[in-house]
Parts: sequence; C-alpha cells; structure tokens
Amino acid sequence: MTLTTLFVDMNAYFASVEQQVRPELRHRPVAVVPMITDNTCCIAVSYEAKRFGIKTGTQVGAAKRMCPDLRIVEARPDLYVEFHHAVIAAVESCLHVDAVHSIDEMSCRLMGTEREPAPATELARRVKETIRRQVGDGMRCSVGLASNRLLAKVASDMEKPDGLIVITSEELPQRLYGLDLSDLPGIGLRMKERLRRHGIVTVEQLCGLSQERLRSIWQSVLGRQWWHWLRGHDLPDQPTHRRTVGHSHVLPPKLRNRADAQAVLIRLIHRAAARLRHLRCWARSMMVYVAFLPKGKWKDRIGLGLCQDTVSMVEAFCNLWERCPSGTPLQVGVTLFNLVADESATLPLFTEERDRIKLAHVMDRLHVRFGAHTIYLADMHEVRESAPRRISFTSIPRLDPTEY
Repeated sequence: MTLTTLFVDMNAYFASVEQQVRPELRHRPVAVVPMITDNTCCIAVSYEAKRFGIKTGTQVGAAKRMCPDLRIVEARPDLYVEFHHAVIAAVESCLHVDAVHSIDEMSCRLMGTEREPAPATELARRVKETIRRQVGDGMRCSVGLASNRLLAKVASDMEKPDGLIVITSEELPQRLYGLDLSDLPGIGLRMKERLRRHGIVTVEQLCGLSQERLRSIWQSVLGRQWWHWLRGHDLPDQPTHRRTVGHSHVLPPKLRNRADAQAVLIRLIHRAAARLRHLRCWARSMMVYVAFLPKGKWKDRIGLGLCQDTVSMVEAFCNLWERCPSGTPLQVGVTLFNLVADESATLPLFTEERDRIKLAHVMDRLHVRFGAHTIYLADMHEVRESAPRRISFTSIPRLDPTEY
C-alpha cells in the first residue's frame, strides 16, 4: 500500500496568528482567551507558554501564577478565520485540499507518483514552506503522511512544532505501539475508560484485537473500521449526521445577574436558530445550561415539537427559565438537539407557525445583506454585543454575516 493522505495541522494556531500580526509577542509566552477575566480558560497558548505547563483549558488565573510574564490576548475570531482561508489558499497552490476538518486542520489526497514516500515528503516540505512564505514566517505547521486519514492525523501529532512524519504501511501496526490510546483521534476519556474495562490499556493490545472483538467493544461497525485503519487500509468516508447545534458564553462581570444572563441566552438562541436553518435542520428539543459562582450549575430541557424559528424557541426558553434557581450566573449555554433534516420534516399545519418560519428566513436574508444586528428581538438589545462569535475546533469556520 502507498501513501494516500497528507494532513496539515497548524501549530498553536490562535497564538501563532497573534504572534504573526503582533511582533512584540513573538518568542514570548502568550495565552489567547475568550475575554479578559481570570475566571475563564485559555483557548490557545503559544509554545513558549506551554513550557510553563500551561495548556488549552488552563484557568487564566492559574496560568498567570504559573507564568507571571504571560501575555494575555483576547481572541479575535474574524482574524483567525481570515488566516484560515489564507492557509487553505497556500496549500491549494501546492495540491488540492480534500477536506477541512477544523480551523487549524485539513487533509489532502495524494495522486499518482505523489503517493511514493520520496515525492510525498518533498510535497510536504513544499506545503510547509509555502505557508511560511504566503501566510507568515511565524505560521508553523506539522504535516503527517500515511495511507489513510486517521494515521496521517496521528503522524501530524507525533512531532510538534514544525514536524514532518511519515508512517508507511510496512511499519504497521508496530509503529503505533509507543503511543498512548488517547493519541488516537476518536479515543477520548470515555472511550479510553470503556477500553480499560475490557482490559485494553495499550495501543499494542488494541491492535491485537480481532474485527469482531473491536465491533463488540465499540458496539457498532465502527469497531471493524478501526481494525482496518490501524493496519493502514484506506476506507471510504461514511456519511455523518449532525446531532446538536449550540453555543455557550462566559459572562463578563457586569452581566453576571439574572436579567442579563437571560438576555444573553436569548442572543445565543438567535445564533443557534440561524445556524440550524443554515444547516437545513429542525430541532425537537432544547437544553439550557447555567453555571453559578462560586459553584453550582443548573440545566434543564424542554420539547419544541418540530421547530426551526427563533420566536418559538425564545418562547419555550422563557417557560424553561422560570425554573432556573437564583444565584450569580458565570456561564450560560443553549443546545438544540434531536435534529431532523429538512427532507424528513413535516411542515407545520397552522398559519401562525408557518408565518414564524417565514419571518425567521427573512431575518436571515436581512443579516446576509445588511450585516449582524440589522433586526433582532428587543429582549437582547442591551447585550447584542455580548457573546461574540467564537470558533469551534470541530466545525468549519465561515466569514458569514448571518452570524448573530
């Protein structure tokens, strides 16, 4: 088997972008945060900060104690999206980007003679150099080459920053034995615990299992796919189905009261509903979450029937909000789930419900034409600048004026 996939992983992406556009931050420990407060967490850190033990998810207050010289930078999502598209353009000038997996990861299919190790390695070097030349000399990436996408992703994680690792089929599965189970994409804490309950604590043990044993552990045909992936087999992509749409936000100190928390949640519902319509989906249920200071949390859910419009979701939320206990809210979130695709949805029978859906789509078109905050519910007026756009590492970012 030959190499089929070149995987590009931008190193410490958000922090690297900040260091690229702000030379005074270069070679310094940098943490990117959603807002300037010690109560939130670092969403990205530079490699200089990582040397102090600071990681993505470290609380800002704790990070400052670990590194008194740490530079705290508030995230600028639009800037990172602009750089993302510049990186894609740079890679595209070398070979076609087959799939964008997140704002800092993409993969390319190798064709013809590119699949041989020597030409593939030379192509990877060209990709890295082109990114540095076209996007910025501070923009480093790690590239993985392998015979399927999962192993190419694994290879890209083996050497950071600025790595280039090739995993050939002839080395498999032995080349993987030194990895931790969590080094394999798709094996998180829960899956790792499930494997442990089955007596599997090393990658070598995982690779030694039969297809049927893996299927039994995964409780799906995905287990059999893992057997093939670990041996370098290149399987066709399986169709995926989105399960949820949601947003959350850490409240700045001035908004940590019940009324403003409610208004921010309404804004988050606006954004989630717009994304739902863009995805051509409907939601059957909604869950609302609140974390309180100094500790404690509340979450509750409510049925929506089959809903796509913002007004109906806000009405359902207001009924749910009456059950929220008192306290000082720190973080709020909303999730739409039990999603149904457009083609499987039955349109509402009543005129009022149909009119609400039409209104929602009109609002979306106005935002596309005139920009965010062109029209919105009065409840979110005082907080319309709160909960700005964030970038999820698990979705493809877009420079889209429909983002509320």
